[in-house]
Amino acid sequence: MDLPRFREIARNKSAENRKFLQTLKKKDARVVDNAFHTTHEEVFETTDCLKCANCCKTTSPIFYQTDIERVAKALRLKPGDFIETYLRVDEDKDFVLKFSPCPFLDTDNYCKVYDSRPKACREYPHTDRKKMVQITELTFKNTLVCPAVLEIVERLKQIEL
Repeated sequence: MDLPRFREIARNKSAENRKFLQTLKKKDARVVDNAFHTTHEEVFETTDCLKCANCCKTTSPIFYQTDIERVAKALRLKPGDFIETYLRVDEDKDFVLKFSPCPFLDTDNYCKVYDSRPKACREYPHTDRKKMVQITELTFKNTLVCPAVLEIVERLKQIEL
């Protein structure tokens, strides 16, 4: 995965992609969901996230209380100690990682807490969710992080929705 090249392409297409995703809000939500889900499946049939892991290298998931308890237990830490060691409160008052890249990402792009990972990591990149028209801003942000999301959006731009 050529991440510098991906970042350049994503930046160059950002205005166009933001505009495209905004137009989806006016479309039939079921049609948009179907197109996203079908394209998501197609793209992820040939995507190996372990070759990239840019999401883990550059962003932080939100950690909800259940996530904190689950990951802390996996690491054999008390939730308070886990928070103190790994998390901070962001501008939205959410718990997020203090560090980037993720401290649980190993050198082979495997997650050291994969079976206990936060809900946001489990659901990333969110392109197979229902009501995609409600998360177009998140999808746009993810086109700048995830090559697969950029590919999904580029394919969707070629479809008449």
